[in-house]
Amino acid sequence: MAWDNRAARNVEHEQFMREALALAKEAAALGEVPVGAVVVKDGEIVGRGYNRPISSADPTAHAEIVALREAAAKAGNYRLPGCELYVTLEPCPMCVGAMVHARIARVVYGAADPKTGACGSIVDLPALSVFNHHGRFEGGTLQAECGEILKRFFAERR
Repeated sequence: MAWDNRAARNVEHEQFMREALALAKEAAALGEVPVGAVVVKDGEIVGRGYNRPISSADPTAHAEIVALREAAAKAGNYRLPGCELYVTLEPCPMCVGAMVHARIARVVYGAADPKTGACGSIVDLPALSVFNHHGRFEGGTLQAECGEILKRFFAERR
């Protein structure tokens, strides 16, 4: 029985990560680094975002932040307990901080980020015991697909 629940959960993770991948493609079409994110509450997407710091002239306009802002506006609260965030790339320190402040219950990311990843690649911020909130951070969902869109994007720019 437990295996069946895990299998169903993996299908759900992949479904939401595919939504995030579709958003990453929107970012790429605008010339932005292709990262997409969705916030999910009770199985429904309540926030969507893709990278747009260049087009918005906003250094904080990472996919995760955009999705968190939309979800918070819908909830009428900056805290989003019980929500999950799916993002195609391992979050950076800024985004991990925002997720902790928002009280996100679970973060599922696709590809690791060896340059700015803050969930184990360069630093493991979620593991710090000093934070007053500890959500679950899990990497590797659709990792190859999430990594491929980034590789393709940067290869086209070389």
